[in-house]
Amino acid sequence: MKAFTFEHARTPAEAAAAAARHPGAKFVAGGTNLLDLMKLQIETPTHLIDVNGLDLDKIEATPDGGLRIGALVRNTDLAADKGIRRDYAVLSRALLAGASGQLRNMATTAGNLLQRTRCPYFYDTDQPCNKRAPGTGCGALLGFSRQHAIIGVSADCIATHPSDMAVAMRVLDATVHTIKPDGTTRQIPIVNFHRLPGSEPQLDTILAPGELITSVTLPPPLGGRHVYLKIRDRASYAFALVSIAAIIQPDGTGRVAVGGIAHKPWRVEAAEADLPRGAKAFTTRLLAGAKPTPENAFKLKLVERALASVLDDPKGPHP
Repeated sequence: MKAFTFEHARTPAEAAAAAARHPGAKFVAGGTNLLDLMKLQIETPTHLIDVNGLDLDKIEATPDGGLRIGALVRNTDLAADKGIRRDYAVLSRALLAGASGQLRNMATTAGNLLQRTRCPYFYDTDQPCNKRAPGTGCGALLGFSRQHAIIGVSADCIATHPSDMAVAMRVLDATVHTIKPDGTTRQIPIVNFHRLPGSEPQLDTILAPGELITSVTLPPPLGGRHVYLKIRDRASYAFALVSIAAIIQPDGTGRVAVGGIAHKPWRVEAAEADLPRGAKAFTTRLLAGAKPTPENAFKLKLVERALASVLDDPKGPHP
């Protein structure tokens, strides 16, 4: 790990301003992803800004009947919150499907949204990776790609976004709230927050340099049956090959977001009109334009079968 300087921020505005004073600085809270990347010298910030002292660790009702989740709310606390379990069960189930108990105790809401891909070529500094080192190429394109994206890909990157929580946030239409170094704030719909790789796969989100997430808000509860189904190579502590976050209403209508198949949580609202017609009709529209590799083409059918199990089981699969 390379040497770095360190400071504690007292307010969100102070944290964002500090990031502007130190180009390339990083915010650190739980550190469950960042510190690993620093040890491997994939991330090499010269300055860390500790945001753990900020008053951003509460879950509160919003005036419109939704919820505001502070950026520093730990994943364990969010999953266990009574209001989340009652009204946003898909989010609780997604959180419990991720990582391990120890990691969930440390990981934060903002950090979960910002975690970086687990592509093995990204983690191996001897391999080409446009996300880690722009312009070096994408080793996964002609290499091992079983875990990789099948839609929204580019000639520069086929990595997937690893978060379970983000898939649930997408199906709930969450909004990300931030503050910039100049003190201005903005609200970013979750649909726009994560980027597709395009020609700049090193950029995971639309956040500006030094911009700090302060909270995430959820709209009023939707009701219906909430399901999070995660299909992976082992029963725990593994990232999704395919995951389904679904809210299904009694009349068969609903919402579906899919993880494990793209550079961002994948949801196509227009396809949801086909949900009452079944999984095949829905996934045909959801995955239109997919470009799988020979190693991960099985995900096309896996998405359909996973969704079929959600739609056909009135109780829903266990998380």
